[in-house]
Formats: sequence, structure tokens, C-alpha cells
Amino acid sequence: MTVIFLVGLVGAVGWKFYQLSKAPHDRSLRSVALCLACAAMSYPFAMPGGATGLDTVAGHGAAKLVQNVLLLATVYFLMCFYLHASADEGDGRRRARLEGLVVAAVAVSICVAAATVPHQALAGSFSTTDMTVGQVAFFYLATGLYLMYALSAAALWTRRYARASAKPHSTGLWTAGTGMLGMAVACAIRAVIVTVRWRGGDIADSVLAAVAVLLVISTLMFVFGITYPGVRARLSLCRLWLRHRRELARLEPLWMLMAEAAPHTVLNPRTSSSLRDRWRARGVHRRHHRRIVECRDGLVVISPHLVPGDGRPLSDDPQLVARRVRHAVRDHLNSTDKPTPARSLAVTPRQRSREAEIQELLALSDALRSTR
Repeated sequence: MTVIFLVGLVGAVGWKFYQLSKAPHDRSLRSVALCLACAAMSYPFAMPGGATGLDTVAGHGAAKLVQNVLLLATVYFLMCFYLHASADEGDGRRRARLEGLVVAAVAVSICVAAATVPHQALAGSFSTTDMTVGQVAFFYLATGLYLMYALSAAALWTRRYARASAKPHSTGLWTAGTGMLGMAVACAIRAVIVTVRWRGGDIADSVLAAVAVLLVISTLMFVFGITYPGVRARLSLCRLWLRHRRELARLEPLWMLMAEAAPHTVLNPRTSSSLRDRWRARGVHRRHHRRIVECRDGLVVISPHLVPGDGRPLSDDPQLVARRVRHAVRDHLNSTDKPTPARSLAVTPRQRSREAEIQELLALSDALRSTR
């Protein structure tokens, strides 16, 4: 599960930097990309293998220091996203620089605290570290308080956007905002725990476990919230892709008949000089659109041989229409006269919309498949 989460996070980072390459001056997008990048880089240092490796090379506590600095940068860039998105450009820059000075001061202070602690004082976990050491208590307290501040601010901004958004984006924003508030509450409780343990008090293991569970649940809610709109949109796109693929197959009998009657109406994407355009033309959505256009154009070509030609429907029976279309194609191919100007197409939907037209073409194609 850990590896899957890390791979997904790395994939999200790659996608955001790809988007950033297309819009390098988008400050909000840059903040999101850097936020995800810092989160992805901090994750390995929280794993036992990564922490042990860095501690072996750089000394005990180095992995914890790097992880916490990257977490500070993660929430800072999260704040920057809202600063650049909600304020005017000048005000957003000024506030981002001010917040940058604050996070830099916190990062430098915890680096000084980590450098001055006794040997291996930071090597343990949050629940086992000796908080009576002043530098250790300051390290956890400063980090936790800044995380609480940044997450609370980002949560309030998120909920403000959620009120003005429609579903499914509002659902994702409300969930993400709740998750960030939960993380902020967990950081506040941890700050209280640090203060109590620094003064020599004891904290029950059940309290530490409850805070850990709250942090995990809040993190999962945050991840779910920021991914929910995108996942839902992708699922909708998958359903549309499957629908277009089915319709592409259903239109094949009509398309083959129209291609036989009017081969000049068949679009050939291989004539494009761009390899990228030729590759994109092979996609299901583009092939679906081309097939509809080609079927429609073919029916226009044979329209002089269809009766009636005044725009009235040929019949309500798709089987009868299919037989008339076959006869019209045969007459068109056997005709030796000069091409007759196309007339108003008789195979038209009663409702003037693209979807109604597609359904008419599908019904005609299904009838052609079952008739000869």
C-alpha cells in the first residue's frame, strides 16, 4: 500500500510539472507542483529504510530534520496556491514572500535545534523521544505550530471556495478542507503533548494512539478530497470512451455502405504531415466523430435517390428505411447520368440536436445489419 501511494504521488508530481511546462507563468499551478514535489520527497524519509540510510550517512536525526523541513515547504506551497489564486497578482506575491520569510525562519530554527541536540536525541519517534531535552521539544513544537497555522489557513480558504463551487468540486473541497482541519487539530494536540512532556508529565499511550489515528484519517480525507473531482471526471471520460467505442462498432454497417457509395467523403487522417496529429486521429473519440460525419455526408450524396426528398421522414420503421437506403446506394452506383445536386436529406431526426441525429444513424445502422 505504501509503495502504491508513493507511485501515485510521483505520478501526480509528473503530471503537474507537465502541465507547468505548458503554462510556466501560472503561479498557482507552480505552487501545486512544488507542494506535491515536497510531499513526495518527504515521504521516503518517513519510511524506515530511508530514515536509516540518511541517518547512517549524515548522522542520527538527519532524516527527521529533512522530513520536517520538506513538510514545512509542503504546507507553505499549499498556502501559496491560495494566495496566488484568491488575491490580485501584486498582493499575492507580497503575501507569499512574507509567508516565505516565516517558514524560512521556522526551518532555520529547527535546523539549529537539531544541530545542537545531544547525540541520538532525535533518533526516536514522536512517542519515544525524550521531550525533556529543550532542543527536542522546540523542534517538535515549532514544526507543529507552523503546520497547524498553515493547515488552518488553507482549510478556511478551501471551505470558502467550497461554498462557491458546484458538485463534484464542492464535495471534494469540503472533504479536503475537513481533512486539513483534522490535521491542524492533530498538530495542536501534539503541541500540547510536547509541552506536557517537556515539563516532565506523562501522556497515556491511548492518547498518542488516538492522535495518530486522527492524523491518518485526516490525511486520507485530504487526499480523497483533492483527488475526488479528478477521479470522478476520469470515470465519466471512461464511460464516454466505452460508449463511443460501442457506437463506433454499431455504425460500421452504415459507414461501410456510405464508403462504398461515396468514397470521396471518407476522411484519411494518414495524409496529415504531423506524426502527432496522425497518432491522435486514431483515438476513439476522433474516429467516432469522423464516422458520424462520413455517414452523414454519404447520406447527403445519395439523397437524390431517396424519396421523399422534401425533408420529411422516410418512415418510422428503421427496417424500411434501411431497405430504401440500400436501393438508393445501388441506384447511385448504377447511375450514368450527371451527378444530381443533393437535396434536403430525408433521414433526419425529429429533434434538431446532435444526439438525436446520432441515435437516428445508430438505428439505421442496426437495421442495415439485420437486413439485406
